[in-house]
Amino acid sequence: MFAAERRQLILEMVRANGAVSLRELARVVQTSEVTVRRDVRALEAEGLLDRRHGGAVLPGGFTRESGFPQKSHLATAEKTAIADLAANFVEEGEAIVVGAGTTTQELARRLARVPGLTVVTNSLLVAQALAHANRVEVVMTGGTLRGSNYALVGSGAEQSLQGLRVSRAFLSGSGLTAERGLSTSNMLSASVDRALVQAAAEVVVLADHTKLGTDTMFQTVPTDVITRLVTDEPPAHDDRAHTELQALADQGVQIAVAGATGNPGGDEVPARRRALPGPRRGQVPGGAAGLRSAAAVLGEQGTERERERARVADLRRR
Repeated sequence: MFAAERRQLILEMVRANGAVSLRELARVVQTSEVTVRRDVRALEAEGLLDRRHGGAVLPGGFTRESGFPQKSHLATAEKTAIADLAANFVEEGEAIVVGAGTTTQELARRLARVPGLTVVTNSLLVAQALAHANRVEVVMTGGTLRGSNYALVGSGAEQSLQGLRVSRAFLSGSGLTAERGLSTSNMLSASVDRALVQAAAEVVVLADHTKLGTDTMFQTVPTDVITRLVTDEPPAHDDRAHTELQALADQGVQIAVAGATGNPGGDEVPARRRALPGPRRGQVPGGAAGLRSAAAVLGEQGTERERERARVADLRRR
């Protein structure tokens, strides 16, 4: 494929999706990421797109939201690996909330095997993934259907979450930065996500590396409220994504990293040594420097989870 043809295809993909990773662009145009990066630089010089954190976005700063059909085909291997790892943080008999998104939909498919689980969600896709799970109770919020991502939004959804208390919330979004936290491009979606966060004792963000450092219009979860980030390993050359991960860790966010091809053992896959985040208010200090494995994190959280399960059981009795 000639350079002009590659660049036209790259431009069409970015226009259709709003933001595309270099890895995905290389796969579609069937060339190396080095070549794609050179093409993206050339298109940026012409003012046709912007380079950002291991990918390309529409010019103009904030990225716009892609529709579900486009999102579902982006970073599929990374989302699968993230969902596999995130499922390890869910315990039998828990009550959790799961927000809308393609990554949370992948998580829901894995949660169907967790007995005694109660899942509160505003996502039709999450509910559908759990519809035939006999041992999982699904509670849908009210609200108005937003067709672009099959989610219930608006005052009805927010009011149905009032008074709810669960152990943790699993959320995705359009962008994640250490400065602003998790954000999305739609005001109604952001408002419901904030209500989901208010219902949870702990917040787990699921975001692949292409969202790291991306800032969108509406903040949903400030950084100091995020307990844990589950992500995939950024490419070695993506210094900005690695820097963003370090900044998040410095602010107390626990980082769990999954391999792009999945990792059944649930261990993290560190590419660089990073200092462990300091203890956040109400949390137990961590161990030695460097990224911990997810198995180690789970072990350290065992006592805390027992307390959480006791609190959830007490809430149910009330």
